[in-house]
Amino acid sequence: MRSLRTVLAPLPLALLLLASVPVLAQKRPPRIEMPKNGTMATIIRVGNLYAQADESSDRTGEVTPGRELVIVERSGKWLRVFANVDAPESRAADQPTLENPEEVQPISGWMLDKGVIDIHTPHGDQILFGEGVSAENAAAEPHPPPRAAQDARLLYRRVVEMFPESPITPEAMWRAADIRWQLEKADAATLPSAHEKESYLREQMDEDEMKKIEKYFPHTKWADFAAWDLIENQLCGDWQGSEKCPEKEANLYMKYADEHPDSPRAPQALYLAAWRMASAGDMWAADGNDDRAKEDRGRTMGITDHLQQKYPQSEYSARAADLAYKIQQGIPVYGSDRE
Repeated sequence: MRSLRTVLAPLPLALLLLASVPVLAQKRPPRIEMPKNGTMATIIRVGNLYAQADESSDRTGEVTPGRELVIVERSGKWLRVFANVDAPESRAADQPTLENPEEVQPISGWMLDKGVIDIHTPHGDQILFGEGVSAENAAAEPHPPPRAAQDARLLYRRVVEMFPESPITPEAMWRAADIRWQLEKADAATLPSAHEKESYLREQMDEDEMKKIEKYFPHTKWADFAAWDLIENQLCGDWQGSEKCPEKEANLYMKYADEHPDSPRAPQALYLAAWRMASAGDMWAADGNDDRAKEDRGRTMGITDHLQQKYPQSEYSARAADLAYKIQQGIPVYGSDRE
């Protein structure tokens, strides 16, 4: 199936590298070349495509929010566009929620200019980002609109592609990547392999977009968040009674806190490391290995002490105090606490 980039052969949207001059000491993502025969755009509402610039003419398609558009002609309130539109729904039950590029059909037609944002629209980056936030919030509701998450992701992607120099582009890139990550994570959780102990036996979330955020926006909150998500691909599924799983995961979280000390996630990372190390201690004790139990519980106390000293204002500092108290009192944190 062709994409919009294939249909517009004279209008290549190939990726070009940005100039080598750093912007705020960061390398910006590769820039998408603007179409030569039209203007890059998108839409923030569901819009109809018509065969002619007349609402009584035949409808040829429907464009959903965030889809790519190229405006090739204007006539009053009408625009002639090339547009990516949704393919007919034919997804099998076991196929992923996130669409493939082949499921996008490029067509041309006329549409009203209402809700169309192009690269010249004043505050266009903010409009698209704001609409993306609204769609993302809608996706978090108990009964969300069917396409809310995907619409949000596409709107954020258009901010990145249409307004690469915008100050909100790094956040838009992160939000788009995180939505994809969460959709793939939800799909992976439904598979039998989700319960495998070893991470490499489970369905992995695609890391490409997260790693690009780390590459192009290092030492930012968004790189911190990307690194946080990437941990999930290394975690065990079910521990299956193996102390190595919580010990391994504790080390992953401690490594994160060490490499990202200013991250909003750093206190949580230390708490999760402490809880997992305490859990490993309980598991060793249940297996009759008191020496290893004592060792892991001692490491737990060291982590909780570090957390309380470094992040005293965090809620995880209080949770660390609670965890340390349980260790001192011999109260298990993993398994039954009945005597």
